[in-house]
Amino acid sequence: MDAQAKIKTIVEGHPVVLFMKGTAQFPQCGFSGRAIQILQACGVNEPYTINVLEDDAIRQGIKEFSNWPTIPQLYVKGEFIGGSDIMTEMYQSGELQQVLAG
Repeated sequence: MDAQAKIKTIVEGHPVVLFMKGTAQFPQCGFSGRAIQILQACGVNEPYTINVLEDDAIRQGIKEFSNWPTIPQLYVKGEFIGGSDIMTEMYQSGELQQVLAG
């Protein structure tokens, strides 16, 4: 299975997916850490996470998949939401909570 097909399967197979650097328990960058904190603040205590540092094909492939240049990347119900800046804005406005409650 190529990276694009693998990413599509992951995104469609889980309600909340975060492609990040590191793990939820040990984020490897500040943006990934912030993304996890935001999800936890929204009541998502165990998002499905992919550590892009473990698989370079996924690390590059996710940028092509979403046409978004940075990581982390959040997907909810198969839809690309954005990175940590967009997550922060959506959280502050209450929009992210609505998307997650869906």
